[in-house]
Amino acid sequence: MKKTFILPLLLSLTACATIPPKNSDNICATFREKDDWYDDARRSFERWGIPVHVQMAIMHQESHFVADARPPRPWLLGIIPWFRTSSAYGYAQAKDETWDSYVDNAGSWWADRDEFDDAADFIGWYCSISYQKLGIAKWDTKNLYLAYHEGHGGYMRKSFLKKPWLMQVASKVARRAQIFQSQLNTCKKN
Repeated sequence: MKKTFILPLLLSLTACATIPPKNSDNICATFREKDDWYDDARRSFERWGIPVHVQMAIMHQESHFVADARPPRPWLLGIIPWFRTSSAYGYAQAKDETWDSYVDNAGSWWADRDEFDDAADFIGWYCSISYQKLGIAKWDTKNLYLAYHEGHGGYMRKSFLKKPWLMQVASKVARRAQIFQSQLNTCKKN
């Protein structure tokens, strides 16, 4: 009797886990596989004005569409798991303080970082503030990503100029957004 109870329980738990898309490098394939995601990203675009391909390129970089992504945990003496270097979590890799600000100012009290629709809305919200506060164009993926990664204060101080690796990552995110935009144009025709 216990075996018949445990199997359905395990199956229901694994069914709740959100699996990343099989081909996260192809936005058309991703949206076909995750059929609600395009509508969620589109709603974020309609609310905040940040294009779908920009949102998705940032999310691709931050989590590769892994719902419960976290920064790696360092190991003390190579054997003891230590504290994570950041509270970043979820699809958007939003830190606790920034997520709390989003929930207080634009989200809802039930928003979760590991829910795609909330993460897309968060990215739209944050990038919209970058547009308003820093004057970054809503289509300028590279600078939106730099502000996203460094925070608005860090972007104003140009902290990214001391991080050549980050400049390369931001360029990569911008290229990914261009690829996603091209793919979106193609899959809309199909």
